[in-house]
Amino acid sequence: MPRYKRLVDNIFPEDPEDGLVKANMEKLTFYALSAPEKLDRIGAYLSERLSRDVARHRYGYVCIAMEALDQLLMACHCQSINLFVESFLKMVRKLLEADKPNLQILGTNSFVKFANIEEDTPSYHRSYDFFVSRFSEMCHSNYEDPDIRTKIRMAGIKGLQGVVRKTVNDELQANIWDPQHMDKIVPSLLFNLQSGEGTESRSPSPLQASEKERESPAELTERCFRELLGRAAYGNIKNAVTPVLMHLDNHSLWEGKTFAVRCFKIIMYSIQSQHSHLVIQQLLGHVDANSKSSATVRAGIVEVLLEAAGIAASGSVGPTVLEVFNTLLRHLRLSVDYELTGSYNCTNIGTKIIKEHEERQLQEAVIRTIGSFANTLPTYQRSEVMLFIMGKIPIPGMHPMLPSTGSGPEGNRMIQVMLLKSLRQVTCGFQTTNMLTALPNSFLDPLLSFALLEDAEIRLLVLEILVSLIDRHDNLPKFSSIRLHLYRHIYLCSKEQSSVQPHFEKLYSLLALISMELANEEVVVDLIRVALALQDLALSSEETLPVYNRCAVHALSSAYLNLISQLTTVPAFCQHVHEVIEMRQKESPYLLPEDVFIENPKIPKTLEKLEGELLFQQAKITEVLGGSGYNTERLATPYVPQFTDEDRLSKRKSVGETISLQVELNGVKVCVYSPVDSVGVEEQEKERRRQVVEKFQKAPFEEIAAHCGARATMLQSKLNQIFEITIRPPPSPSGTITSSYGQTQSCSVPVYEMKFPDLCVY
Repeated sequence: MPRYKRLVDNIFPEDPEDGLVKANMEKLTFYALSAPEKLDRIGAYLSERLSRDVARHRYGYVCIAMEALDQLLMACHCQSINLFVESFLKMVRKLLEADKPNLQILGTNSFVKFANIEEDTPSYHRSYDFFVSRFSEMCHSNYEDPDIRTKIRMAGIKGLQGVVRKTVNDELQANIWDPQHMDKIVPSLLFNLQSGEGTESRSPSPLQASEKERESPAELTERCFRELLGRAAYGNIKNAVTPVLMHLDNHSLWEGKTFAVRCFKIIMYSIQSQHSHLVIQQLLGHVDANSKSSATVRAGIVEVLLEAAGIAASGSVGPTVLEVFNTLLRHLRLSVDYELTGSYNCTNIGTKIIKEHEERQLQEAVIRTIGSFANTLPTYQRSEVMLFIMGKIPIPGMHPMLPSTGSGPEGNRMIQVMLLKSLRQVTCGFQTTNMLTALPNSFLDPLLSFALLEDAEIRLLVLEILVSLIDRHDNLPKFSSIRLHLYRHIYLCSKEQSSVQPHFEKLYSLLALISMELANEEVVVDLIRVALALQDLALSSEETLPVYNRCAVHALSSAYLNLISQLTTVPAFCQHVHEVIEMRQKESPYLLPEDVFIENPKIPKTLEKLEGELLFQQAKITEVLGGSGYNTERLATPYVPQFTDEDRLSKRKSVGETISLQVELNGVKVCVYSPVDSVGVEEQEKERRRQVVEKFQKAPFEEIAAHCGARATMLQSKLNQIFEITIRPPPSPSGTITSSYGQTQSCSVPVYEMKFPDLCVY
């Protein structure tokens, strides 16, 4: 028997549970290093033994053979390693083809170790097609035992990661970025990523994940997906992203938006930043490909575009800036056409009926996305986009109107409104040093022509655009309409622990009067948000409200929502409010006005945790009102009051406490006003005030006059110092002059000759 066979046989013990014979393994390794030409024969013999042991179910010896192969691979990097690797991969393949999960995992672990080895010599004929297919199949394992199923899936993910690492930089290998491989790898990763959809991607890198999270298939998948994308060169981005788009299409994952957004957040954060525009272009192309899909699908793709634009660096849209906006505007116009006609022909399912509120949501998403893209552009490109959009707006006598489609002038008006809204988004934050250069007459003339139309909505949009263009220093908030902050004060009054029945009744009256006197769509939406915020306030464990106050806030919220639902006359909204009130009447009457706003309230000693049908659901209200044209984005945003200094001062006990005056007599400093934090501080203040009064009553006039004169002199001295620092005259261009006392002084420039910066002149 040849020596190499004897050395191989000697590493196997009589009892496989004893493990690899380490001393004999060292001899085998030394022999392989000394005679590398024998390495391929060693590999072939080990492969022969392993195949025999697998067939005989001697799995202990199988593990020993794989351990020996791993050690030989790690030790030997000679030119003849390629033939040995062939034997190694043959054995790994044998294990992966086995029915036993343990053998599949064993083979995967060995392959991963091999994938991390940097080989010294290139390989010309090695193929990894089987491994891509098999690891992808393992990623979709449906093994009955959930623990074993998880282990098999994780092994598949690690295997794919190993294949990518081994092949991505090897020019001699079949290109791993080819569609035939990407169409297997990417869907396998997304399948496992979706299984852990509850764990939102937290940041551009999941390095902060705990050890437990790292053991989940979803977390491992995300790291593998990020690594794959991070290795993608310019020409490979398309092949990596296309299977993502197809997977989201095939499994109807655009409509939920959450998973689709998560996928593209990972993509945008993982690829090289200079490639971002390639992903955006693919998404734009996918919007075109889905032009006859439902509005929810199109809106989902556009929302992903919105997120991608926000992540991408400035200028990432690439050279085809106008193509981006042309695509978005085309779909905006298409959506308006669908909304007006009510249906369109679809090749797969025949005539598709349009849901108007879904098209409206899509239009709002497109407009937001246009604004998001515009924010990534430099000023000169944004000016081009403004001109481009203006050229698309149908204006009688200037720009062509829409062809007659049976919709009449309403189609033109809707397009005008949508495009002006898009223009308003683009102009937000627009800043330029030369207004006339950035916005020529070809832009301003048609814009100003809209300001004379009878349509009130269009006139308002034009005014908002003009304000955005002219306000280059963010002065608009200083001149915005006066706000009384009623919503904030209603919320804060409800939060006061000292509030009793009359307070809550007056708060209801105030809400009702606002609804009657001031209500428009925006006010109604905000009032509903306030009512839902009051419900959250009563539920909050962070607030130390008494039980009565919690019940009273619930009652106030329910009473007002009952009123506003009847005023809005949206049947589904009324029904939801009515169902909650009925459920409370049966199970928790202490949450309604009838049992709370009475002389002897019927409230429990403690308030149990409330949930389910006893509560008004923000998501439900958003859905039903959104279907009637209300602003769903605003409705879905919880109301959070902004706390100001005024709120902190609202705890004062009297108007007199808002005046602060400090007097110092005979070295005693007296603060006439100081926030009263405790009884002790209040007593000290009283004593100091008494001393001040006593001094002025009993001290001789000359002493008081001398003290006040000294204070006046000291005050003037301090003022002179301040003036010297802050109003020192600017130096004269002619240099300095010398006073009669020999002191050097700066020549002052007369005020009427001084040149002030633009921002200092009002």
